[in-house]
Amino acid sequence: MKKIKRVALITPPYHSGVVESAGTWLNVGFVYIAGSLRAAGYEVDYYDAMSLWHTWPDIRRRIEAFRPDVVATTAFTASIVDAIRLLRFAKEIDPGIVTVLGNVHATFCYDEILAHDHDAVDFIVRGEGEVTLPRLCTCLNAGDDPNKVEGLAFRRDGGVVVTPRAPYIHDLDGLPMAWDLVEWPIYTYRAKNDARLAIVSSSRGCKQQCSFCSQQLFWSQSWRARSAENFVAELEMLHTVHGVQVAMLSDEIPTFDRQRWVRILDLMIERQVPVKLLMETRVDDILRDADIMDRYREGGVEHIYVGVEAGTQETLDLFKKDTQVEQSKQAIDLINNADIVSETSFVLGMPDDTPESIAQTIELAKHYNPDMAFFLAIAPWPYAELYPQLEEYVATKDYRKYNLVEPVIKPKHMTLEELERQLGKASQQFFMHKFQNLHQLSAWKQEFMLSVLDLLINHSYLAGQMRAMLKEGKEMPAEVKALLRAVGERTGAAHPHAVAPIP
Repeated sequence: MKKIKRVALITPPYHSGVVESAGTWLNVGFVYIAGSLRAAGYEVDYYDAMSLWHTWPDIRRRIEAFRPDVVATTAFTASIVDAIRLLRFAKEIDPGIVTVLGNVHATFCYDEILAHDHDAVDFIVRGEGEVTLPRLCTCLNAGDDPNKVEGLAFRRDGGVVVTPRAPYIHDLDGLPMAWDLVEWPIYTYRAKNDARLAIVSSSRGCKQQCSFCSQQLFWSQSWRARSAENFVAELEMLHTVHGVQVAMLSDEIPTFDRQRWVRILDLMIERQVPVKLLMETRVDDILRDADIMDRYREGGVEHIYVGVEAGTQETLDLFKKDTQVEQSKQAIDLINNADIVSETSFVLGMPDDTPESIAQTIELAKHYNPDMAFFLAIAPWPYAELYPQLEEYVATKDYRKYNLVEPVIKPKHMTLEELERQLGKASQQFFMHKFQNLHQLSAWKQEFMLSVLDLLINHSYLAGQMRAMLKEGKEMPAEVKALLRAVGERTGAAHPHAVAPIP
């Protein structure tokens, strides 16, 4: 086998209607892995085919120009079909290319992948890739047995070889990163006039036990963090060197260690870092930090997502959210009172859901009063703890539909089509209520929400429902109707492909 010198990291060109409307999001995992590969002596192409909206001929040209020895890709469940297609495509271009697949779905579903697609997938990286992938390349270059590399799964002699799990990386400050390889002009945040957007990571892991989620499984309910100084220095560099104005934290729980989080906020304030932060965190961390929400705002936090997920305590307990229904309202109130944009989501489409139960959830969402609420179809990840309870209701095994927008669970008393209509109706009714009360928001939030409406109308999978909302908005104040009409009449702004919000 020829020596490995060049590694192409390529995102699969998957578009579902889930991540594209609010902006263009870079793959921060590839920034880390590219840095580690480069530090180990490999030449790397960071190629975000998804965000570039590249077609297969585009991808062929890029692969042929770089001539990689390894093509590695990443996949969450909904993008796994396109990820495998990408690796098969690479082998059609050059059968000598070594193909590697990583991320959550592959980590847990390697048996299924290697049984059906071993012609396309040579190796699966289970868990973090910064150490495992360079070690695999070095092992192959030495002609050694990949069975010696921790964190892999691969097919051999008609069976699947699974090496011991690689230990988690604890020195996150020491990981090299390859920010210079990012094609920066394409990464923008539409809600702030196309401000340059980075995705950053200040910590890894999740200590929660949510039964429907993948993250607590992927991280084994562990949590590790970068130092406050290291993280804030990176934000300063991203602004100074790459012009970043907005950064979204990819962390599940960046606020887990209060002392460290407060230090981050203090450094942001002291150094006057001109980067606005978008983040998600836990309801109970917001309640814990009630006394410092003003510091969140002063430290640049502009947008916080908290996962409410369910409208009844029974469903919250099934999801193992470890919160009480009333706590969610308290947390959202704290975020709103700090003049920070609040966002949440509700997971609908469980087997016992009915139009009546969904209507109750909509009313609850109005009561919680976040600035934005999204009503998502439960996605039964095949590796999640909740899956056995949902399996008999799974209507399709087409993973491309497991994107939180298209229903894949058929409730007992609704068709999939009825459920899809109810999900759209939920968004329409929530945002109708929100815009009827737009005057209650601060001036900057009003402006932000009009930008959000523009996105929903012109860039999202909810476009039809939002346009219908404008027509039905009889009860809105005259000045609000005028503003909404102006937004609805904007033309030419829509991305030709964009379809939906939030990852």
